[in-house]
Amino acid sequence: MRRKSTAHPVTRRDLLAGTGVASLGMLAAPGALAREAATGSGPADAVSVVKKGIYATVPLRQDSINVSALQSRLMSIDLKNRDATLKRNLAHVVKLIDYAQSAAPEWGPERRWGAKQDLICMHEFPIQGWQPWNRAELQKIAFDLPGPESAVIGERAKHYGCYIAFGCYARDKDWPNHVINMSVIVGPDGNIVSKQWKARNILGAFGGIGLIGTTVYDVLDRYVEMYGWDATLPVARTDIGNIAMTAVGMEPMLYQALAMKGAEILILTVTGASNSEQAIQTARMTRTWCVGVGNSVSPDNPGFTEAVGARDEGTAIVDPRGTALAKSANHHEDVVSARIPMADFRKTRSPVEYPMALFLPVLQQYEASVKPNAFLEQLPNDYQEAGALVKRRAARK
Repeated sequence: MRRKSTAHPVTRRDLLAGTGVASLGMLAAPGALAREAATGSGPADAVSVVKKGIYATVPLRQDSINVSALQSRLMSIDLKNRDATLKRNLAHVVKLIDYAQSAAPEWGPERRWGAKQDLICMHEFPIQGWQPWNRAELQKIAFDLPGPESAVIGERAKHYGCYIAFGCYARDKDWPNHVINMSVIVGPDGNIVSKQWKARNILGAFGGIGLIGTTVYDVLDRYVEMYGWDATLPVARTDIGNIAMTAVGMEPMLYQALAMKGAEILILTVTGASNSEQAIQTARMTRTWCVGVGNSVSPDNPGFTEAVGARDEGTAIVDPRGTALAKSANHHEDVVSARIPMADFRKTRSPVEYPMALFLPVLQQYEASVKPNAFLEQLPNDYQEAGALVKRRAARK
């Protein structure tokens, strides 16, 4: 039950209209609400963060884990043949999961090569692909969570006793007409462990267009009322480590905030733009393990050349010092694997110390051009409408 605050007459909605909230969780919220959330003394939910080097975890099931990143192609669903192409894409993803587990069906029922993997990471859209679909088309592409599609992934996770992380466009009955850019982590029991909304889209970087997949920042007011502040930047506390997954690119403050919330493994999944350089930089500056998952070259993806942002050494698994333990050596479909000594990491980790006394005055007073809650004002039907919405909101005084 949330308690009312009598110390500050300003309303929660007034405070939420401030800026920078989603970029750094409560640290960038206006001062009064930030202090209330940090102390648990006000209406906002408490936010789980690192305090004096201590953060929330659950016991590990083993000391070290094997992690694989799947550099796979974009295979876009054909709206004219939706069911068949979705089935094709799921079958392809399942095959790659089997390959990552060194358990190719072609080799028979026994593992003949390699080691069991505890975490398999995929990029932003391994099942649906990407096209500049409008909202009506995206409604046909998106799927429910849980649903038949996640059940297929869940079956493989249960079969191998592993975690599988992937991105997708998702529907949610509590958010009619929205299509959510979602990161999903499925557990060894076959069920969804964590659904992590994309925190925000890059605003104003695409000329006259904007993205229409709903993010936390797009509906921040209602999102916080429904799920609380801690859920704005979620971290899944699992028995193989604390995992955060994001399709937000070029957002170092977001990655730092996730580390401040206790993330131990960061999975970066930007389709068309992921690269090992960003994973290396992120791991080093957050002192976390970082899995950067890129897509491979993608033949026959309509409207795009085969490259689709793919590059050699684009997928990597990086240790907290910024050392790449494994990289893809090419731009083709590939599996990159490394071993993470999670128990030793927890014993020896020294989380980054952030001098918040210096930062808070800047973060609390910074004012972004584009305020949150745009999709509560208007739900754009296509990329052109989204671009016009960004431009209009950025022009407000």
